[in-house]
Amino acid sequence: MSVAQVQEFITFVGSLKSRGMRKDIHPENYRLVVFKDFSCDESFLTRSCVDTKDTVVWEDGNEYPLVKLEISSRSHPFFTGKMKFVDTAGRIDKFNKRFAKTKFAKKELESESETESETETVSE
Repeated sequence: MSVAQVQEFITFVGSLKSRGMRKDIHPENYRLVVFKDFSCDESFLTRSCVDTKDTVVWEDGNEYPLVKLEISSRSHPFFTGKMKFVDTAGRIDKFNKRFAKTKFAKKELESESETESETETVSE
């Protein structure tokens, strides 16, 4: 990259900073919404513009829109440090059924059967 190109880039970045934020691209309908994580039965109240038809009465006695979550930072293993499998939609079973049909699963079964036959031979 030449010196002229670097100076041009610096000028371009400076012009972006002077423009500020673009107008009329952010939603206007932010409101308080309750997010409920059903895997650990925890709820939290925050501002959002998400559309929802469900409502819930919060601890302060007011009624707020409700967003139902399967997993959030309160139940995700990365944030909690605990490994917990949440299989609310049968996804693990669905994966195992699909995996059983692949050539990789067949190779795995063959290697397991070879290992078992070797252990039977050694134990006899």
